Amino acid sequence: MLKEKLLLLPNKPGCYLMKDKNGVIIYVGKAKKLKNRVSSYFRGKHTGKTARLVSEIVDFEYVVVNSETESLILEINLIFIWKISKLIKKHIKHIIKTSH
Repeated sequence: MLKEKLLLLPNKPGCYLMKDKNGVIIYVGKAKKLKNRVSSYFRGKHTGKTARLVSEIVDFEYVVVNSETESLILEINLIFIWKISKLIKKHIKHIIKTSH
């Protein structure tokens, strides 16, 4: 599935969201050329945090934009939304756990 999606990536700027087996976003990034950047995760060897991240990726989504500046702005907003949603989920779990 990933190989087919990688072939469809455009050589345009944008942002990508890497997902784990549960469909949970585990990484948000930006690229000058989505095809080159996203494909780089699945070529060659990686070490440390990148190797761990790549081992968990089972799917990805991407958004094409018109410029590198737009990709930076979109990345900032996506990361903000991603972190807020993680924080909300954490608080909801805590509330449920402490209310029993």
